[in-house]
Amino acid sequence: MNQEHIVKAFDDDLAQIENQIMEMGGLVESQIVDAALALKTRDVELAEAIIIKDRDIDALEAELDNAVVRVLALRQPKAQDLRAVVAVLKVASNLERIGDYAKNIAKRIPILAQAGKLGSATGTLDRMCSVVQAMVKDVLDAYIVRDPEKAEAVRVRDGDVDQMYNTLFRELLTYMMEDPRNITPSTHLLSIAKHIERMGDHTTSIAEQIQYLVSGTQTDSERPTTGNASHLDFDPTKKQAE
Repeated sequence: MNQEHIVKAFDDDLAQIENQIMEMGGLVESQIVDAALALKTRDVELAEAIIIKDRDIDALEAELDNAVVRVLALRQPKAQDLRAVVAVLKVASNLERIGDYAKNIAKRIPILAQAGKLGSATGTLDRMCSVVQAMVKDVLDAYIVRDPEKAEAVRVRDGDVDQMYNTLFRELLTYMMEDPRNITPSTHLLSIAKHIERMGDHTTSIAEQIQYLVSGTQTDSERPTTGNASHLDFDPTKKQAE
């Protein structure tokens, strides 16, 4: 088998794998959009559908893992080609985690459907979801075309998600202090906000992986952040999502 044929075979394998990554990313984007809608409308049936569809994302990740093992065994890539294959695993893993957070949001919809809405919380969560969904779309575009500048722009936008999370955290704490009856719904809303904030973190991880894929070096700057999200870390269901 000549070198030209080996290179073409690897390129074909990688193209097929990256098509699967884009399919997985499309499912994740859809899950984020549906989770935001289910939250806004308190749609329990849509929430159940989100939970079921998460299995498709998990199945795609398993397929990608198998495909990567096959490529590593048959093609034995080196240097940048090896980084491209390893990047697939990391991108897929982060997408799967984002899908898990969408599923976890959906699991809280039946409880919230029984409670009244609190101030502007639902609107803030909807905006957070919109920003994260756009970040996922843009980071996947950056991944396909190997655009580190676009990836860096995604990293910067994660600060907007952190800022909205901080604002909502303080708002919901106020509601809980004003009326003990607000404690249960506020707790669930705070957990949802944390899930969305984590989605942004995983999207940022994909952006950093793109920069490594292109340059061969790890990002050495701290993630941009607005406010102080690290000090407002509320996640009573951490074991469920991480």
